[in-house]
Amino acid sequence: MAVSSNVIDLRSDTVTRPTPAMRAAMAAAEVGDDVYGEDPTVNRLETRAAEIFGREAAIFVPTGTMGNQIAIRLHTQHGQEVICEARSHILDWEMAMMSAFSGCLPRTIAGERGVLPWAQIRAAISPKIYYRAATGLISLENTHNMAGGTVTPLPIYEEIWQGAVEAGLPTHLDGARVFNAAVALGISVADLTRGFDTVNFCLSKGLGAPVGSILVASRASIDRARIYRKALGGGMRQAGILAAAGLIALEEGPLRLHEDHANARLLADAIATCEGADIDLPSVQTNIVFFTLKNGGDAPALVAALKSEGILCSAIGPHAVRLVTHSDVSREQCERCAATLVHLLKK
Repeated sequence: MAVSSNVIDLRSDTVTRPTPAMRAAMAAAEVGDDVYGEDPTVNRLETRAAEIFGREAAIFVPTGTMGNQIAIRLHTQHGQEVICEARSHILDWEMAMMSAFSGCLPRTIAGERGVLPWAQIRAAISPKIYYRAATGLISLENTHNMAGGTVTPLPIYEEIWQGAVEAGLPTHLDGARVFNAAVALGISVADLTRGFDTVNFCLSKGLGAPVGSILVASRASIDRARIYRKALGGGMRQAGILAAAGLIALEEGPLRLHEDHANARLLADAIATCEGADIDLPSVQTNIVFFTLKNGGDAPALVAALKSEGILCSAIGPHAVRLVTHSDVSREQCERCAATLVHLLKK
């Protein structure tokens, strides 16, 4: 069902529509068969992504789930464990594919606000004995979606990278919103991710492209990744039509993410004034806002009431609500949403 342009859609940053510049670039894109490596626009996008992240190579995939699952397959063997945070995307939202595709089980750790320090990770590494499933990979997430868009800072990663090397374990970053994390920290994505063996990031979330994610790594890893992309049905042929929008998203999208963060803070500060809601303000670090209704409040009912006011958002369980800011929602619209929330939460 189409969403009216008058609706304020805060369900996710995946709902953005291509800009006029993206549509023009898509219409004019030079294309070829990407399965043969002959699509010049896809090749440019992959080269540029690798440059931005300081890597040897990159591969364009249709979804973040595919990028993450390719990375897990690259690093692991059947029967191994993948260490990840207890609310991570690869665990909750990727259809058990680490088991179905890579034959691995998750070894989960609950991190404070989604952040896993090395001490917690080290304690979860399987001992090297033949009758225990071996640890195959450490997979982290930045920003952390279900923790409310929280950011893991660089010093924590530096300790993890050193520990992982000493333990002989590879590391992967689900960086679906890693540009949001880098903007929040005031550093480049290359610096923030430099110690990971593989990094996956989404073009179709905060950066605003209609479709696509990119996995960056060594050239040898990306050569193998093409095998697994094909196995998962990710050979997209004349994909330059999509890559053309991705190039614009990659170059221009990060420049305005601070606006989304400011709009999320506006919403969070308004919610914090309401006696009917609990919100952890320090966890609102980027473009995601989570809050919980007090006294067993009905989150789906609140979402329905907001929808009747022309505002879309998501219930996360029976008592929690998620709002996500993005390029298709203006400051003025967020102010309207904040006022509506205050009105409904004080009833």
